Amino acid sequence: MRGGEIWRSTTFRFAALVFLFQLIAAAVLLFGPAALLRSQSRANAVAVAETMQDDLVETYTNAGMAGLAHAVDTRASRRVERTAVVLLLAPDGKSIAGNLATLPQDLRPDAPYLLVKLTRTGHTSPEAMLIQSVRLGNGAVLVTGTVIESERQILALLERTSMIALALSVVLAAFAAFVSTRLILNRLQATVATLRDVRAGDLARRVPPDETGDAFALLGSEVNQALDRVAALNAELKIATDGLAHDLRSPLTRMRAALDRLAQRVEGEEAQGYVDQALAESERLMAMIETALNITRAEAGLGRESFVASDLSELLGNVAEIYAPLVEDQGRAIEVRAPAAFEMPVHRQLLDQALGNLIDNTLKYGAGTITLALLPEPNGGVTLSVADQGPGIAAQDRDQALRRFARLDEARRGWGAGLGLSLVQAVAHLHDGTVELRDAAPGLEVAIRLGGATGG
Repeated sequence: MRGGEIWRSTTFRFAALVFLFQLIAAAVLLFGPAALLRSQSRANAVAVAETMQDDLVETYTNAGMAGLAHAVDTRASRRVERTAVVLLLAPDGKSIAGNLATLPQDLRPDAPYLLVKLTRTGHTSPEAMLIQSVRLGNGAVLVTGTVIESERQILALLERTSMIALALSVVLAAFAAFVSTRLILNRLQATVATLRDVRAGDLARRVPPDETGDAFALLGSEVNQALDRVAALNAELKIATDGLAHDLRSPLTRMRAALDRLAQRVEGEEAQGYVDQALAESERLMAMIETALNITRAEAGLGRESFVASDLSELLGNVAEIYAPLVEDQGRAIEVRAPAAFEMPVHRQLLDQALGNLIDNTLKYGAGTITLALLPEPNGGVTLSVADQGPGIAAQDRDQALRRFARLDEARRGWGAGLGLSLVQAVAHLHDGTVELRDAAPGLEVAIRLGGATGG
């Protein structure tokens, strides 16, 4: 499957959706709680710092600077709060009390809480903390905050763990997408295999019963009902075509017998000419009916039960041998290009008739050497072709030439009914193949591709 087809594949898109939803769910479950914990940790730290700030401001109001300095020393001594951050600065900026030696330059009085890393007095390493400063009535500055180093370490560990879990989630999401698509494909496998066998001609094949009652079981049931209907229609078609053939052949045969008897008794050259013309037209009508019935049956897939393993190289040789006298009478030549042997199951009678129709066409409308060729295909199929060196068929007229009862203006000098190429196409369809009209430069090449070769 090509890249563009893979991207447009429903199976691929389903797998991609499963993978994406699994990944989104994992990301929400992993990073959602971490974000909530981070937000809650900051809120708790701010609440603690604001409580301490309110207490100290109240102390300043009641006991003045001396009482506030004593309270700040008490807080800084860690006898009250081990995570407290506090500093009292005089109006001139000198430190009066507290456990901070330095302050960040971007700390402004009454600004929102600032996250910084500073070293408290008596500690050897900087710690993460939230701090805020307020200006007192006499111009002094009170800095309060709380240390959140341990909480940040826990959150950092949680984030690293979440990243590892997310990487694992990617693997598990890919595995879930693969398993889900494989389950769907496995559930569809029986239906696909059944349709493939039916296309190959086994009209009796059905999807195995499925009692699960899910959508796949419903699909299998609907496919079986459709195949039952197709089988019934094919049976009716076979009965109708067989009856039509019998009903038409009988009066035509009786008419032919009457004309034969008339031909034996008629006198006069002019009357004999009319009788001979009537006999020829009856033969032509019988051939047209037989060909039309063969086309209808082949297009319906009827006749695969008559497939037999045949050497196609030998078949081409026999056809060329049969038509060689007619070809030589026109001063032309016929040749076969094929490997020594190539065997595959075919409807030999219809394939003989199809090749004969093509040779008849080249005798009527073509010129030069007639070439019958066999070319094995890499996929196990084969291409049979009939080519000549005549005027050929214009590219814009080739589709019309394959239609039933279609006749091109250049071909109206013959007695054809426009069924020759239609029969060739129907025979190719019966063999799971196609027909292509090509430019032989000069002339026309009719290539019949047949599928399902069994040997070479």
